[in-house]
Parts: sequence; structure tokens; C-alpha cells
Amino acid sequence: MVKSEVAFELPAAGQPMLLVNAAAQVLRSNAAAQKIFGAALQGKAMSLEAIWSPDNTATVPALLSDPAGIPPPGTVCGFRTADGTVRRFSVSLCPFQSGADPLYVVQLFPEARPATGAPEPDDAGVQRQKLECALQLARTVALDFNNALTSILGHTSLLLSKTEPAHPWRRSLLEVEKSAARAAEIAHELAAFSRAEKDVRRQPPGNLNMVAQRCVEFFQNQPAPKVEWQVRLERQLFEARFDEAKVQQALTKVLENAVEACNGGARVAVESRNVVLTEPTQDRNAHLSAGAHVCLEVTDNGSGISPEILSRIFEPFFTTKKNHRGLGLAWVYGIITNHGGGVAVSSQPGEGTSVRLYLPAEKRVASPIPEGEGGWRGSESILVVDDEGVLLTMAETILSDYGYRVLTADSGRKALAILSRDKDTVDLVVTDLVMPGMGGRELVERIRQMSPRTPILCTSGCLPPNEKQQFGTAYLQKPFTSADLLRKVRQALRPTTSVD
Repeated sequence: MVKSEVAFELPAAGQPMLLVNAAAQVLRSNAAAQKIFGAALQGKAMSLEAIWSPDNTATVPALLSDPAGIPPPGTVCGFRTADGTVRRFSVSLCPFQSGADPLYVVQLFPEARPATGAPEPDDAGVQRQKLECALQLARTVALDFNNALTSILGHTSLLLSKTEPAHPWRRSLLEVEKSAARAAEIAHELAAFSRAEKDVRRQPPGNLNMVAQRCVEFFQNQPAPKVEWQVRLERQLFEARFDEAKVQQALTKVLENAVEACNGGARVAVESRNVVLTEPTQDRNAHLSAGAHVCLEVTDNGSGISPEILSRIFEPFFTTKKNHRGLGLAWVYGIITNHGGGVAVSSQPGEGTSVRLYLPAEKRVASPIPEGEGGWRGSESILVVDDEGVLLTMAETILSDYGYRVLTADSGRKALAILSRDKDTVDLVVTDLVMPGMGGRELVERIRQMSPRTPILCTSGCLPPNEKQQFGTAYLQKPFTSADLLRKVRQALRPTTSVD
């Protein structure tokens, strides 16, 4: 069974759902479908034909022949149930590609009124269900995509860290990393599209300097354009609570805009600082409450922004660039304001632009950033759990290269077996949250019972944001680089620093 089949969320749907191929074979069915259609969906040679009523005007091949998806939303078809009767359902078909083979998700919505065979006048409910189907597909694709990118980024970033600046392969490796990073952005957007809920859980405390340093390092490694970077990070920066992956995405977009705004002789300054307000304050259109905040400010010496454009920069789909969607700064604004912060932009034509990202903070100093690669090294024992062999290999290669003793398990049960034998010597568990059989959620609960003091670092490429902090003490978003993994491992192993 492939990973995408395991991750596909058919069981969560209340209505019957079937995953079929172009030959009308039923590859998977959810509990609702099995309850209604019974034995017809059992065995290895299941077919949609087995439950298709002969009274239907359309045939099964016709149903699957149109890539746009037929019958139209609201069309009613008959299906044979387990008790031998024919029930009529509104049919929704959602096609997608899996490798070279087309697959289809068939959703059946029980007819609520006497069936006439005609489309219902109001198909809003069916359209909502089709959207849910698309969201489920997006989650599945983002999950598999992130796993592949994690392996690519991990190995590539490790090689770059070992490659001399003049090495003839370095430019090609940088291009691979750049392409993988761009693909990661697409995967993040796809995952964000698949999630309708907002993050209502409290995020873990973190050091915003880590995000700033990581983003600047990424741009510094790019072969072009040439930029003079000025980085001034507050060493005693306050602790803030934030979703690391999302804030990193927001800052990356701000830095990308700053670099693009500079035509030759580019200079970009990145500064972090603490801000303590005794009363509510407004910085441009950023409304800041009284209390502690951290601020990341990005300033460029580019062409600046005219007043009429500056007033519209946060509008979705508004852009002055060709072949852009106009979602960049709107996305930044949404991420920061969802954290309770604010975004302020100051600019004058010909004088550059300054963007300030504010996040609420707590008046204690965040855990420090490890100084260089020496701070990433360790000798602890780490158990890595993931059902993807390429990711186990990648993690073992990176962590062992930096001095760690690495144990691996490709399932939750194997991980528990290792822990029962070596729980006193395992210093950290790094586990994926989406695995067949025993999932990461159950594994975390079992580890907590077996060894409550063992820290856990959870990873996932498609986890809803309001679930991230339910499992373990830290979270790492896939895909990640070798530096991301090493930083998170050190952060999970190091006790939180708390000072006045």
C-alpha cells in the first residue's frame, strides 16, 4: 500500500466515498460506503460496476471518460445496496493524476427527496462536498510532495555545507536547492489551501532571531543578484510564540521583495529589537497593544513605493509586477496578524522601503542561537521514526555526521521495541506524525507512558496548524534542510532559557 493511499482521508467522510481507477476498479472505500454496499466492496477485484444500477442512463465508462468530471453536480444515479435494493444518490466525481494513471474520488450524497432523475435546482451542498474532496486531495499531494522535498533539501544542504566556495559543482547544488525551495513554497501553499481552520492553539515559545538568520543565509547562498547584507540581531531578544514555518514564509517573502526592489548596488538591512509599549500604539496601519513585542525590520535601498501604491500593497491580487498573483504581502499580512501582531511599511519613491513585522512577546530572553556549526554538534542518542526509507537515510546521514548516535525505525511498533530496550539511553525521539499502522499520534502517547521525560520532535508536511502542539515538545515542518533539522534537534535537547 502506498503512502498516499494511507494518508487519503476517505474514512473521515460521513457520506460514501470510493477511490477508483480508470478501469472502474475500487481501490479504496470508506466505512460509510462499506456499510451501505456491503460485500460488493470486499475482495481484491472490486468494481464500480458491481453496485451500478442498470436503470442508470449513463454507463460507468461514460462516468469516468470525461476529465472534467461527469455527471454534472446534482445528477442522481442509482446504486445497488447490500440488501439488494436500489438507492439513488447525487454523484460528485473528483479526478486527479497519480503518476501516469488517472484516479477518481466518487462521492455519493443520499437523495433527500423523491428521486426524479433531474438535477436539483440548488447544488450548493454538492459543490461544498466537491470542495471538501479537493481539499482532501490537496492534503494527500502536499504530504507526499513534502516527503520527497525533505530528502532533496536535506542531502543538498548537507553537501553545500561541505563544499568549498570554488568547487565546480557548488553552483549546480545551489540551483538544486533553489528549485527545491521554490517547490517547497508551492507545497506550503497547497497545504495552506487544504486547511480551512485557523490556528487556535497557543504556539510554543521561540527565538525570532533563528528565523531571521535562516532566511538571510538562504539568500546569501544564492548566486545572484549580489546583495550587501547588514544583519543586526538583538542578542537579548524577547521570547515570542509563533508558528515557525509560517513566520519564516512571511519573512522570506519580505526579503524577496527587498532584493527585487534593488537594481544594482543592492543593500538590505535586517534588524531585530525588543519593543515595550506602555499604551496602545499605531505604527502606520499596524495597531499594537500595550506590552512587550519583538520587531523584525527589513530595509532596502531600492526604488521605493509611491503613496498611491503604498495604500494598496496589502490588497489580495493587487500587484505592479508582471506574472505575479498579488498574494505575497497579503499572505504576509495574514500570517502576522493571525499571530496577534502587525505589519508596518514605510517608503518614499527613490529612497527605499522599510517593512516592520511585530509579534507579541513575553519579557524573558529567548533561548540563544547556537554559534555556527560547532553549536549544532552533539553526542546524544536520537531515535528517528519515519515510514519513508529515504527520510530515515537522510536524517541518519546528517545527524551522524554531526556526532549523534542515530537509531532508526520505519514504524511505530519498531520504535517502541527499541525504546523498551534502550529507553535510558535514547535522548530524543524524532517522529513523523503520518504513518501507516501505528501513527505518530499514538506513538507519542505510548512514549509518554513509557518514558515521560524523553523529549520528542514531531515532523509532518501536512499537519493542520491547530494540531501541531498536541504532540511532543517541538515541531519541524517538512520539507526542511539539514540546518533546520540540526537547529531543531539542539533546541529540543536544550532546556528553555528563562531569565529576567
